[in-house]
Amino acid sequence: MSGRIVVGVDGSEPSLKALRWAAGQSALTGNSLHAVISWDYPASWATAIPGVPPGFDPEQTAKKILDESLDKALTPEQAARVTRTVVAGNPTQTLVDQAEGAELLVVGDRGHSGFKAAFLGSVSTNVAQHAPCPVVVVRGTFTQR
Repeated sequence: MSGRIVVGVDGSEPSLKALRWAAGQSALTGNSLHAVISWDYPASWATAIPGVPPGFDPEQTAKKILDESLDKALTPEQAARVTRTVVAGNPTQTLVDQAEGAELLVVGDRGHSGFKAAFLGSVSTNVAQHAPCPVVVVRGTFTQR
């Protein structure tokens, strides 16, 4: 029986590169591919953030980002075989939890948040330190502005 590869997705270009790499690895190894996105309310959410539309649903937004990312990064055949998981929670903890029993965890080097000058984002650094399985951090090109 094949194992599984977990890949963190947030819609950023580095996560799309990680998704493409993980899909290629999945094809080589026969492991199933599980794409994971998480969302979390910011601490300021309780004070009603200005500009948030009434009825905003962060879970639906995360699901849409995940679906669009798979459509953008993979062929329709590849995307159809991916298990999609949307989780409410901290991204690092979510990926560590989802990687339990996995053959491999794949993340991009930076996501939508973080400092542009950092070599690795906080999520990729933390999952590399705490994941229960091997981790691949897919690096992009570094362009300083």
